[in-house]
Amino acid sequence: MPTSQDKPQGRRAAHFSSSSSDDAQARSRRTATPRSATDRQASSPSGRVAQGATAPQMSERTARATKRAAAAHKRRSQGSKKRKSANSHTSPFIALLAVIAVLAAVGVGFLVVPHLFQRNEPKQEEYPVGEQVIVTIPDGASGSQIAAILVENHVIFDEQAFYQEIQKQNADATMKSGTYQFITGATPSEVVRQLVEGPNAKEYQLKLAEGLSVKQTAAAVEEQLGIPADDFIAQAKASNYVDDYPFLSEVSDDSLEGYLFGKTYDFGGTDMTADTVIRTLLNQYVSEVSTLDFEAARTKIKDTYNIDISDYALIKLASIIEKEALTDEQRPLVASVFYNRLGRPFPGMGYVWPYLQSDATMMYVVDGEVTQADNQTDSPYSTYTNQNLPPTPICSPSVQSIQAALDPASTDYFFFYIKQDYEAFSETNEEHSQATYLYESGQYLNE
Repeated sequence: MPTSQDKPQGRRAAHFSSSSSDDAQARSRRTATPRSATDRQASSPSGRVAQGATAPQMSERTARATKRAAAAHKRRSQGSKKRKSANSHTSPFIALLAVIAVLAAVGVGFLVVPHLFQRNEPKQEEYPVGEQVIVTIPDGASGSQIAAILVENHVIFDEQAFYQEIQKQNADATMKSGTYQFITGATPSEVVRQLVEGPNAKEYQLKLAEGLSVKQTAAAVEEQLGIPADDFIAQAKASNYVDDYPFLSEVSDDSLEGYLFGKTYDFGGTDMTADTVIRTLLNQYVSEVSTLDFEAARTKIKDTYNIDISDYALIKLASIIEKEALTDEQRPLVASVFYNRLGRPFPGMGYVWPYLQSDATMMYVVDGEVTQADNQTDSPYSTYTNQNLPPTPICSPSVQSIQAALDPASTDYFFFYIKQDYEAFSETNEEHSQATYLYESGQYLNE
């Protein structure tokens, strides 16, 4: 009988100048005093009368007037020199002020002009680095939108370096949306690498293994997202979703069994409820099977095994294959065993004997390993006591198991025996018994 082992994110500078009116006033005070020849002789450079000349005679009054005139001229000459000296000191000062003003203008230019043209990016020193932040990248975000989100949250500080790293890692088409846990001030290479790997914010992640039942899915949702399992199970009814997902109209027992697709999900930025989680899982199922041709598969199965099978029955069978096979290579072979049992004469009997005899269907009921007594119960999920398929799928199968159900291998096998380190596919009961004995006795290790 088929047997297997269950599989275990600008300022302008001011300019200074001297007043021209002061120079004009100084010039007006430097008017020359007319002097006679006698005066010029008296004021010769030596202050004495030239040799060979006779000193002129003058009255005491004239002498006093001459002295006063000479003293006034001397005072005017000294004043003019002082003003010239002052002007000579003022001119370099004015030039120095002009140089300072030019330098100030240039300095302002260095400060202001770059500010006018630089991107509005935060500087790393203005924000604390090494802090944990949660960032959500929306679906369909472009590279520039991703960069803007990262800059806004201080994860990176240089958009250009980020773009260069995307090109370096050839990551423009492989970065993933979702919720991430980043460290502020991270290097662009670290950020791009994480975006390629995918969301890593665990508090918003739901990791569902392939092959979980609704009950097991509810437990995982409670553990990872905090949504009570009872609330999830109460919401997980086909009648709540059939209007939006028409394929649910085929299901039995109002069950979503088989359709809550196993995958890693990110719920960052969403209102996490049982309903939103279930819809996300159903949407993923639709996405996964969108490229599979169920109609062509039904036609092929009809032609090969003379079995009329519905899409819902295909998911039921895929769920059993999921639990029985351990590798992708085994799945089409396991599928062929079940189709042979459902549609071909059983070896040595001459007629169809459509008992799948899968332990996995009762494992769904007892939620663990089964005994021979369990298999012999009258449970509708016992494929030892009931023909054909169980009422519902027994788990949510992987896309590989669904593909195997749609396209089984072409074999004459009616039996399989699969363990972690051993597999045997047989055409007759005698071959199957021998394969079972080889494993249980350990003799297969010597082959």
